[in-house]
Amino acid sequence: MKKLKRSGRLVDMTYYLLQHPHQLVSLRYFSERYQSAKSSISEDLTIVKEIFESQGFGSLLTIAGASGGVKYIPTVNIEEGTELVHSLCEMLEDSERLLPGGYLYMMDILGKPQLMNDIGRLFAAAYADQHIDAVMTVAMKGIPLAYAIGSYLDVPVSIVRRDHRVTEGSMVSINYVSGSAKRIQTMSLARRSLKEGSNVLIVDDFMKAGGTARGMMDLLGEFNANVVGIGVLVEAEDVEERLVDDYISIARLEKVNEKEKQVKTVPGNFLDKLKEVKAE
Repeated sequence: MKKLKRSGRLVDMTYYLLQHPHQLVSLRYFSERYQSAKSSISEDLTIVKEIFESQGFGSLLTIAGASGGVKYIPTVNIEEGTELVHSLCEMLEDSERLLPGGYLYMMDILGKPQLMNDIGRLFAAAYADQHIDAVMTVAMKGIPLAYAIGSYLDVPVSIVRRDHRVTEGSMVSINYVSGSAKRIQTMSLARRSLKEGSNVLIVDDFMKAGGTARGMMDLLGEFNANVVGIGVLVEAEDVEERLVDDYISIARLEKVNEKEKQVKTVPGNFLDKLKEVKAE
């Protein structure tokens, strides 16, 4: 790269950090990239850090020592998070989304890359202080959200399937009970898709009684993996028995009336979790 003026250096450095979240970048790398002294790079990083934190983009973690450097940690401020959560709730309250059984049509929401990207940052912010090795979800609807979160956490995505794929090699399978229908179902995960002992964030697009999330937790037991948390885009409130207790949801269906075609949605517990993270 040709030598840049400071203004150009700041733009390129900011872009690089935004594209490489949770990755440790040495001062030496930036020094060689911009053909500049480390002292100048340190001053530039101080400016970037101030802007990131003041605008709510995230923070720059500085690690001292010969093998140290800086690491960009994506976060979100309370105001931006609140606006996004309420925007999602408003989208969900469209009565045309109603499906039999109290479910909602959500493929258009899950199919919006920018929206998924924004929500991915919300979850990444909620789990910013956790060590996570992988994000897990069940095919197919949870995949866009899982990849958005994985991108901000800089971790791979493990996709659980309800059928066997010969292209995925050896599989680990379990039977589980669906929370709402109380039916015995099967889910499988390729052995190569997750290392034993991994710290895993489970992601689901919609949770009613939590049977799918519970099944993924049991499946992770076969890999001796640890469940760091459960992230849910939308949860149903009218459930007699929830099979999982500790989870974070962006939105909650407070009332669904199929006969009158009414949908009432309120924020989930995400904003409370975000406030806890900010207070620490």
